[in-house]
Amino acid sequence: MNVLVVGSGGREHALAWKLKQSPSVKKLWCAPGNAGTDSVADNVPIKAHDLPALLKFARKESVDLTVVGPEQPLVEGIVDLFESEGLAIFGPSKAAARLEGSKVFAKEFMGRHRIPTAQFKTFRFDEYHAASDVIRSAALPIVIKADGLAAGKGVAVCSTLAEAAAALEECFVSKTFGDAGASVVIEECLEGVEASIFVLTDGDRFALLAPAQDHKRILDGDRGKNTGGMGAYAPAPCVTPVLHSRIVKEIVEPTLRGMKAEGYPFRGCLFVGLMLTADGPSVLEYNCRFGDPETQAVVPLIDGDAAELFLSVAQSRLRPNDVKLHHASAVSVVMASQGYPDAYETGKEILGLDAVNSDEGVVVFHAGTRRVGNSIVTSGGRVLGVTAIDYQHELKAAIETAYRTVSRITFDGAYYRSDIGKNAIPSRTNRSQT
Repeated sequence: MNVLVVGSGGREHALAWKLKQSPSVKKLWCAPGNAGTDSVADNVPIKAHDLPALLKFARKESVDLTVVGPEQPLVEGIVDLFESEGLAIFGPSKAAARLEGSKVFAKEFMGRHRIPTAQFKTFRFDEYHAASDVIRSAALPIVIKADGLAAGKGVAVCSTLAEAAAALEECFVSKTFGDAGASVVIEECLEGVEASIFVLTDGDRFALLAPAQDHKRILDGDRGKNTGGMGAYAPAPCVTPVLHSRIVKEIVEPTLRGMKAEGYPFRGCLFVGLMLTADGPSVLEYNCRFGDPETQAVVPLIDGDAAELFLSVAQSRLRPNDVKLHHASAVSVVMASQGYPDAYETGKEILGLDAVNSDEGVVVFHAGTRRVGNSIVTSGGRVLGVTAIDYQHELKAAIETAYRTVSRITFDGAYYRSDIGKNAIPSRTNRSQT
């Protein structure tokens, strides 16, 4: 089949890398892709948000399956557009994508269907004073979330009243997030261990991939600013068999059942960000697509033809028992640009990529890179995801291999955490609520 991957980050490189291994794939494109995806696919210079151009390309090249990486085109309705033209596409409809596109919608949906989540209240921009009153009377810390998509920057975990007031002002007064901040969610800050759950579903049937754990803080020991993610590993041992069963029964099943009952069944990859609290699993957020950087650790553990699997989801014929996972462990370490998640420079030449030994079970997924002549240079905050897979299911060995590879790759200002995956045993509490 002919397959198109939409997006340009590390997640899309991981998806394209996995799809390239599928015996059923004849031709593979990535739009727009990066300097890494062009090693496994043909890059197409079409932006992920240019829906008409993507549709035109899919028609012209007889694309049999489109796999959408980022959330923006899903929230804008790319699935509805492609399906109206009879094209198979992996992802949820515009209505279903509201689970990520609107935090207010998601929280109210969880309330309607009794899905465990933090206690919350929602406010519109014209309710600024009422929201301020709630903040002043709330027990700290609290979490303030912009309603819409804000490029990963619309969530503030506030330990002081001043921080909470500033976060609310960002949304309602300075309007830093534009329309995305026209409404907010104010919720309690949950304590526990975070976990990421990936659910492949065709709207009726579903299968879970390996549970993962992300590291969002910029500094070792889960300190410093929140980022889009500095690394991830899978499977996460904190999701025990007992917890796995509870997650399915208390969260996954009622979410999918509720979406269908309300008239917008969810089809694609449902990402559930969880806090594993003393009282059980609680939903922090829904994403309507594969997560990043968790995908770089989770997708390599899929055993089988990913293209056929994603197509079965798109065509509402998923067979959960056919979804197999490698009995293996994977860890992905993000190499970032100095200054990230704030201002950073780009255009730094990356050296050492040719020293990566794939025989060790290592693959380097590109996130923010581009080609300049014969060189590969940085083009984003998160630059590379150095991923190691250990098929003996030894997470410690995978971590050692990943960091051995990281030490061989350099670029000016390169930064990475040195403790990705090392909190797996024993797990420890954190508060990076997103």
